[in-house]
Amino acid sequence: MNAIATPAELVRTSVTFWTLMAETQAVMTYRIMGMAGLWAVTGTENKRMVNEKGPAFAEAMMAGSRAMISGQRPDQIAMATMTPLQRRTGRNNRRLARRGPNFLGSKG
Repeated sequence: MNAIATPAELVRTSVTFWTLMAETQAVMTYRIMGMAGLWAVTGTENKRMVNEKGPAFAEAMMAGSRAMISGQRPDQIAMATMTPLQRRTGRNNRRLARRGPNFLGSKG
């Protein structure tokens, strides 16, 4: 294990962070548009939105804690914490983007 992160590792951590933030914002936008009837979402999307939070953050916390306890660097701890969240936001983003707009109640 390197005691100091390389510039490439720091860039990777930064890109992962900003990707996670962008995907999170996109998912929130799709869901809010779905609540307003402007994006085609399923009837269970609101329940799914609430039910996924606890397990997602618990998994992220456990992954970050394991990385910290094993003595990893701060950038590695951040990556371990973000990875489970990014898997979920990425899947949600792709799934919701495929559904498309709901103009005039055309989808549902």
